[in-house]
Amino acid sequence: MAQVLIIDDDFEICETMESLITRLTHQCDAAHSLDEGLQKIRVNSYDVVFLDVRLPDGNGLDILPEIMGLSMPPEVIILTGKGDPDGAELAIKGGVWDYLLKPSSVREISLTLGRALKYREEKVGKAGEQPLDLANVVGTSPSIQASFKLMAEAARSDTNVLINGQTGTGKELFASTIHSNSKRKSGQFVVVDCAGLTESLVESTLFGHRKGAFTGAQSDRIGLIKVADGGTLFLDEVGEMPLSIQKAFLRVLQERTFRPVGDTREQTSNFRLIAATNRDLDEMVENGEFRSDLLFRIKTMRILLPPLSKRPVDIRPLAEFQVKRLCDQYGMAKKTFGSDFFAALESYEWPGNVRELFNILERAVISAGDEKTLYAMHLPRTLRIQVAKSQIKKMTGSEVLDETDADAVETSGVRKIGQEIFEDIFDQELPSLREFKGIAEKVYLGELIRQCGGELPKILEASKLSRSHFYSLLKKYDLSM
Repeated sequence: MAQVLIIDDDFEICETMESLITRLTHQCDAAHSLDEGLQKIRVNSYDVVFLDVRLPDGNGLDILPEIMGLSMPPEVIILTGKGDPDGAELAIKGGVWDYLLKPSSVREISLTLGRALKYREEKVGKAGEQPLDLANVVGTSPSIQASFKLMAEAARSDTNVLINGQTGTGKELFASTIHSNSKRKSGQFVVVDCAGLTESLVESTLFGHRKGAFTGAQSDRIGLIKVADGGTLFLDEVGEMPLSIQKAFLRVLQERTFRPVGDTREQTSNFRLIAATNRDLDEMVENGEFRSDLLFRIKTMRILLPPLSKRPVDIRPLAEFQVKRLCDQYGMAKKTFGSDFFAALESYEWPGNVRELFNILERAVISAGDEKTLYAMHLPRTLRIQVAKSQIKKMTGSEVLDETDADAVETSGVRKIGQEIFEDIFDQELPSLREFKGIAEKVYLGELIRQCGGELPKILEASKLSRSHFYSLLKKYDLSM
């Protein structure tokens, strides 16, 4: 008997589906809002969840990452009263089992539920297999946990995998982890950097060549495809592969045979393919920059790695992991963290993702030297200034302007709020957030008075402060007009 949950604000639909599911000898619960549904999911272990898209307190698709982040997430079947192809795409990418339009027939609901339960039964059976070695893969957020589950599926299969993600999100780490947990782990993990290959050398590098095949070919060379025989071939930045070689590589994927440059005999290679890219290959296909038939071949399974800015909860465990590894590498004693250290890291946007975080942490560890505690002051000054500017913007609604913006200062926003204080404040340990807010508030008031020429009506209009509040701030900071 399966455990099923229906999350739908239509009481009539809930009652109808409950009756159907109960007749199929399954246990069924109902919830009429996202909040109520999440509470039930956190407490009970459901096998299947029917989830409405449009609910009183939000969109059902918004809670998919949290559902999929559970240790054993239920199979999710999306319900909606309107045809929404974009919503269907988002739901499928989010890992749902199916997408049904309301009203669905009894037969359609029964078939879909039956298939989902059969699939789940097989999946639960696989869950008892030997767990993956994830020693170098860190993250607890729902989005990265969903990626981990796909990685586990990929490791237990031999299918082609495409890993999508921004630069620095860990695509090669994911690929190598899949390889090291697969049945091919005794073979080689061969990395091909497609972005670093010149068009004239791609064919020779991949397929190999015979002596004398071209100028400079002074001896036979084994291609990387042959080196990967029995192991895994990882095509990094596959979107950079020249069109001229894509057709030839497509044949290699289909037949697992190839001919070295200058050779008349074909060779074979039993490799497993994993490809990665930070580009949108579907868009490249539309623009004629990537072959559609090759894309179909390499994306049998697709794993999307979320950017670090979308999973800030992972910053702390990633930092703790990397700092420990760095201390071991440099022979340093274990380091602890000041309370301001993670506050600074979590306030940064991380455009370079995990790679940038690890580079920053290495600089901080080196800067700290033999000191036992890492503080925000050990982080690079450029990062601390960027974080402070972001905090100032949130507090005042205006950014700290750069020197190049001087000509625009008089007509836009607050004039370089506190620019002069940053030169001093970041060469020492940061003050508390309360003290920092006080500094920023005082600087803002001084600039406000200057820009408004000390005229009270203009000051009140620009700042949106009441007269009494404004005068109380003047007294607080001992300012005069």
